[in-house]
Amino acid sequence: MPAGARIRPPAPRRPADPLAREILLAFWKVHILHHAEEGPIYGQWVVRELRRHGFEVSPGTLYPLLARMADHGWLEAERRSVGASPKARRSYVLTPEGARTLRRLRDQVAELHREVIGEAFSRTARRSRRQAQRR
Repeated sequence: MPAGARIRPPAPRRPADPLAREILLAFWKVHILHHAEEGPIYGQWVVRELRRHGFEVSPGTLYPLLARMADHGWLEAERRSVGASPKARRSYVLTPEGARTLRRLRDQVAELHREVIGEAFSRTARRSRRQAQRR
């Protein structure tokens, strides 16, 4: 090392977005199960689909997520052909357990939507009517 040269400390890692880690990750799982119900899915397609909805998901987040969903028994990775590269595209299909999980989640999402969205719109509409009556 030349005289007077300094060793740079590593650049600080950007802290993970708590919204993504704590809440959106669950939304992504529901979204993935929904599409897996329609037919086989694969990682790059899921990344593009989530980005289409405004979610920035890296492959480093998505592939472990798909693996965990398979570990839970919700998805099953289709077998690769003999001699296929380890990096070959892997498709995932919804399992019967995944279908049961998706049905439960749909019921819970519907109830949450009624309360969080429906009631919020009702309050906003009532507030708007009251403000209009005051004018």
